[in-house]
Amino acid sequence: MADADLDVVIRQLARQLHTGLMTRAKERRDRFNGLAAKAKGKETSDRFKMMAKATLEQATAAAKRLQMSADNVADSYARAMRLAASTPVAAKVERTAKEKPVKKTAKAKKAKAKKAK
Repeated sequence: MADADLDVVIRQLARQLHTGLMTRAKERRDRFNGLAAKAKGKETSDRFKMMAKATLEQATAAAKRLQMSADNVADSYARAMRLAASTPVAAKVERTAKEKPVKKTAKAKKAKAKKAK
């Protein structure tokens, strides 16, 4: 994994999070369905069934958003790395002592000010 590109790692982590999220959601759905089976009244049973269905729907929507975000981030990273690899590096220009600007003395500044008047 040390040599892997980060976009691949991002996708793998998202996949792991997706499976973990869906596993927990299914466990919670099964728990609510179990409570619905044990419920005394029809109204209570229906409420637990509705909660089980809503739990799975919400978890599925969250997992899709998570996967979409991870894909966007991974694509963006890969695109940025391709762009960085294709951009030429500008050579650093070294300045010599001759190229340094000459500082003006106080006398030169005064003379320039007099000419401007």
